[in-house]
Amino acid sequence: MSARPALAAPAGLWNNRPMSAAKLRTAPPTHHKMETLRARIPDEFSGWRLDRALAQIFPEYSRSLLQRWIRQECVTLAQRAATARSPVRGGEEVELVVLQQVQADWQAEDIPLKVIHEDDALLVIDKPAGLVIHPGAGNPGHTLFNALLHLHPAASLLPRAGLVHRLDKDTSGLLAVAKTLEAHTHLVAQFSAHGVKRRYRAVVEGVVAANGRIHLPIGRNPRNRKKMAVVPGGREAVTHYRVLKRFRRHSDLELRLETGRTHQVRVHLAHIGHPVTGDPRYGGQRGWRGAHGEALRACLKRQSRQALHAQRLELLHPVSGRRMRWESPLPDDLQELLTLLAADARRAAE
Repeated sequence: MSARPALAAPAGLWNNRPMSAAKLRTAPPTHHKMETLRARIPDEFSGWRLDRALAQIFPEYSRSLLQRWIRQECVTLAQRAATARSPVRGGEEVELVVLQQVQADWQAEDIPLKVIHEDDALLVIDKPAGLVIHPGAGNPGHTLFNALLHLHPAASLLPRAGLVHRLDKDTSGLLAVAKTLEAHTHLVAQFSAHGVKRRYRAVVEGVVAANGRIHLPIGRNPRNRKKMAVVPGGREAVTHYRVLKRFRRHSDLELRLETGRTHQVRVHLAHIGHPVTGDPRYGGQRGWRGAHGEALRACLKRQSRQALHAQRLELLHPVSGRRMRWESPLPDDLQELLTLLAADARRAAE
């Protein structure tokens, strides 16, 4: 088999799906570089479908992306066009044309990041609250994306600079970032198969009676398209929650996600009547009214973000296959809130 350079998939793909029309309208200009990869089909692949053979020969690309390129006639088999279902005999030459799109107008920025793990394939970042993940309307720069371009310049050739999942702007905690296309493909597959384990901590409004599981679909709020909601026909979403501590008017929860929908934790908890404290979008800014003590009332009133933290991340390393786990301590603002809530509960019991 001939040697192949490691190349990036076309930027603008997220989980191997093209960007929406709205995102394309706001995407920055790109410059392009065409590369052609050639390889010979191994004899032992005889009888396989073409897409299956390509997924083995070019493992840095997902099978769905290769199928898309076959449909776009970017692949020839023995110098002829083929379909994903075309059988291979073994020994034929396959040619794959890859178009690299390098985003030209997104600038690298020297933004300090807390890196808790780094190797040749993987970064794990402990994101602070307030840092936006990706440039967009109202946030043209000073995002995690821009910081990654500075920290790892080769990220400009990766989909979303290697980001394989997201946290809301005002949610703190752990994020995995791929440093190579092979790692990106592997991690996206793990997330799609629910193989990545994520644990969150949240302080919520109200006293949660018992541990539970929320299995309710999430989609766009039909009355406000900027918000998400539990809606019939939405995407399946599953959140498990466990009560760690109950206070007078709040609860400290640990949450485990089976799925990763937009605003999933915030929407699910608001739907069952326990919005995340400090969440202005989903009703979590009322708890300060019944608080005992000026310090707690002041803390709750100035809570400038939802009290939600991605505390634990566990996944299979994309190269070694070894299971790895990281934990992030609660940030100071959430630790202060929990300390004051505990003091408030003690005073009320006296």
